[in-house]
Amino acid sequence: MLRQMSDVLSRLREACALVAQRAHHVGVRHDRIDCYARALGPADTEHAPAAELARAALTAEQSREARAAFWLTLDAINFGSGWFPTLRKRPGRSGYHTIEAGVRERFTSSGPWSAAELTGITTRELAATLHQYPDHELMRLFARSLGDLGRHVQAEHGGRFEALVDSAQGSATTLVEHLAGWECFADTSNYGPIELPFLKRAQIAAADLHRAGVAAFHDLDRLTMFADNLVPHVLRLDGVLEFDPVLVGRIAREELIEHGSPEEVEIRACAVHAVELIVAARSAGTAAEVDSILWNRGQQPRYKALPRHRSRCTAY
Repeated sequence: MLRQMSDVLSRLREACALVAQRAHHVGVRHDRIDCYARALGPADTEHAPAAELARAALTAEQSREARAAFWLTLDAINFGSGWFPTLRKRPGRSGYHTIEAGVRERFTSSGPWSAAELTGITTRELAATLHQYPDHELMRLFARSLGDLGRHVQAEHGGRFEALVDSAQGSATTLVEHLAGWECFADTSNYGPIELPFLKRAQIAAADLHRAGVAAFHDLDRLTMFADNLVPHVLRLDGVLEFDPVLVGRIAREELIEHGSPEEVEIRACAVHAVELIVAARSAGTAAEVDSILWNRGQQPRYKALPRHRSRCTAY
């Protein structure tokens, strides 16, 4: 078992390094890290315009509470990539940007859902907001996650989203650890005796709140890569990660990879570890910044043209 460390993100880093050492299906190409790290540009040079739409949507004239509500609401449903091929996508939009656009339009036209409103949100209401079919399984999971978010914010933070942010006292790590105990942000996998608190959405919520000016976290460098299915795909196509041929074939055939399976955990853990190595080789920047570069790189046609792994889960 892993020794206890000071915080959940330290434990995650150690766990991912251990999985990378023991993995059977995914490998990190250590010989390519230095060259790859040197070739990466700064994060602000590779931002896809679409990735900035949401941050620009709620500008300075919106209250801090509204901006806090927006990002916590959106990140509470920032999952479902395994279902994205079955969504009704907006023209030219990915699954994520389709969902983001629906949430953003709701906030700009009608304001935030209050915590109390989220506790009672229905699948039908949410499907109408997101322009999806109400019987889609993802709408049920979204409604469940938002209901949990509303209950926690109402019970623990007086119904105020900014109070939740302030409770972290300027620490992204503290916010992540707080959200880790809520069903709506839960994301922990196991690899034999190794526990991996990936907490992808809790971590990205901290980064989003900071970028939006809702928080000023002093420890953003403690965040890891946000373990999803796009950044590992980019790292594989760029030659930093190597998947065994059987796994590559399954992904190419667009078979679902079971969430929590050794293959799926190795994909996420090896990607997190590879980004840690890239950050160390760059001697500057953070894992969140490298994640931003790679995620936006993944919007390019070269990466979109080939299937990435898909898992149906609420983690990503």
